Amino acid sequence: MKDRTQPQTSENAEIQVVAEVVNALKSDISRSKFLGSVFPAVLSSLGQTIGGIVNQGTGQWDREVWVGEPVEIPELLIGETLDLGKTTLAQGWAVAPLTAGNANGRAEIAGLPTAAFSVAALLVRAEYTDNEDASQSLQRLNRIADLLTAALHCIDLRESRIHRISQLKAVMDAAAQWQGLEDDVALLHGIADTATELLQCERASIFLWDKRRKKLIGRPALGVSEGALEVDDNVGVVGEVLGSREPKIWNGGSDDESRVNRKVDQSLEFETRSLVAVPMQGQRNDVIGVFEAINHQGEGFQDHDATVLSDLATHAAVAIQSLKTRKKLAETCDRLVEDAASATPLIGEHPSITKIRKTSAKVAKTDLTVLVLGQNGTGKEVLARHIHFESERRKAPFIAVNCAALVESLLESELFGHEKGAFTDANQTRQGKFELASSGTLFLDEVGDMSPGGQAKLLRVLEEKVVVRVGGSQTIPVDVRVIAATNQPLEQMIVEKRFREDLYFRLNVVNLSIPPLSQRGDDILLLANHFLEHFCYQIGRPVPVLQRSARLAMQSHSWPGNIRELRNTIERVAYLCSEEEIEKDDLMLTTGLRSGGQGHMPISGTLNDATRQFQVEHIERAIEVCSGNMTDAAEHLGLHRSNLYRKMGQLGMKAAEDDGSSY
Repeated sequence: MKDRTQPQTSENAEIQVVAEVVNALKSDISRSKFLGSVFPAVLSSLGQTIGGIVNQGTGQWDREVWVGEPVEIPELLIGETLDLGKTTLAQGWAVAPLTAGNANGRAEIAGLPTAAFSVAALLVRAEYTDNEDASQSLQRLNRIADLLTAALHCIDLRESRIHRISQLKAVMDAAAQWQGLEDDVALLHGIADTATELLQCERASIFLWDKRRKKLIGRPALGVSEGALEVDDNVGVVGEVLGSREPKIWNGGSDDESRVNRKVDQSLEFETRSLVAVPMQGQRNDVIGVFEAINHQGEGFQDHDATVLSDLATHAAVAIQSLKTRKKLAETCDRLVEDAASATPLIGEHPSITKIRKTSAKVAKTDLTVLVLGQNGTGKEVLARHIHFESERRKAPFIAVNCAALVESLLESELFGHEKGAFTDANQTRQGKFELASSGTLFLDEVGDMSPGGQAKLLRVLEEKVVVRVGGSQTIPVDVRVIAATNQPLEQMIVEKRFREDLYFRLNVVNLSIPPLSQRGDDILLLANHFLEHFCYQIGRPVPVLQRSARLAMQSHSWPGNIRELRNTIERVAYLCSEEEIEKDDLMLTTGLRSGGQGHMPISGTLNDATRQFQVEHIERAIEVCSGNMTDAAEHLGLHRSNLYRKMGQLGMKAAEDDGSSY
């Protein structure tokens, strides 16, 4: 007669196993610690003393956990059990498959290099003489196997997620470092080093695709001592990846040997034992190359290695193309800066210009404020641009402001910006010139014509290095190099209380004075030839030759409009003179006022008539000298442009069209 208390004891033991499993799963326990903790209770619930869990993760049966005497494992019986997919009782062993999901024994988890992909079984040493006891034991074994399968699957999932997060963090950290590299060789080495570390392999190879030549170019990250390695784009595993755009794995001894390009091994005196390769896709999803890892330090590459390498390839492609784009932009920026610098050269060999050039070269290396003095048209803005392009600020903006054209009510908004709604018509927030010139140079032309209120506001910004937009309260730091210019006698204006002395000393840290063109000797001819070549290039005509009569006429002319007048004269000649030689008459230079041929105006009419005639001819002469540029003519006459038009209207003169020249 059987003992009726045994089923109750076994049931209690099962309940105890379930409780231990549930309690263990509440903590972040590892797979090995979990099995070591609960398996003795599992054996006890089955009424046995010898058994364990075995897996075949490395190609042979290994004891993952074992209790009792380490007897020989019945490998054939385990294989038959797994093939049948159900619990087997034979040869004194009870074997239950620990499988769930797919044929590998687990639902696939991307990036999981653990026993989750291995074939596992629960193995118990048992001898049953009673069929009823054997049946009940097998039922308990099935229930325990299902419980362990579910528990191990949960642990594997948790461990895989932790591992995957760790991998992704390493990839993201590496990608962030790559974005800071400015050298392509260093970048490729950094990418390869990251791959070898994460995939635990000997070498990583980056092949960039040359579509035109149908070649894959292995860059220095390959480990090639000299030069780059080139292979055909349809050879080997990398060729397979390029053609299929899918990851490929090759492990020696288990895959087709012909898939590996042994010519590369021979050229590098290297032996490839295993490799994984993935495509590298660009920003437009086009393949730009292949990323390859070689010789796993373990048994070989697995699917999860391809997943990690694909992650690296995604960020590597972005880093490579970003560096390429940054280099192109830097080259374009350098070219544009050089073009801008060459467009406004400081031309001249006169001692005064040579001295200015030497001084400006020294000043350019500093952030000192510069005050440029000189008559209208002498090239004050050209000198300011020269200083800017000689400085470290050359790649930042050069912003020019004509202070004489700004009324006091608009000065603050123009220089410092305004917030939306600060005043009528302020429909949106606007940056001022100081902000627009950030990291660059702000050129304040005609600073002597600035209103007293504007002078006070400018002084505050120069001292505090911050601006506050109109209608705003937040101070905005500004990093700007200030160059000011004027044709006014500032020292005399200070005496007359028309210019602030403290602002003068703030601006006059370095003083550069440009002489009138008439005092620069042969520089007149240098500038004339420069302008002639410039305008003839624009027109697309051969450069004519300045004859002796033309050269003497230019050197004897007073040039009241200075370089601006010379520029306008040469521009007129370039367009209107079709001959290969330029004579004096082609220049159309005149001196004094137009008269009745004796050098004096004819005396006729009243004093008012004579005054009016003088004003008309004087204005016409100024407009002629400035080639019809009304802005320049107004400056030449000491008037604002609007005042000139008003005066011409009063005199009954027809206003000329402004050509907008601005030397």
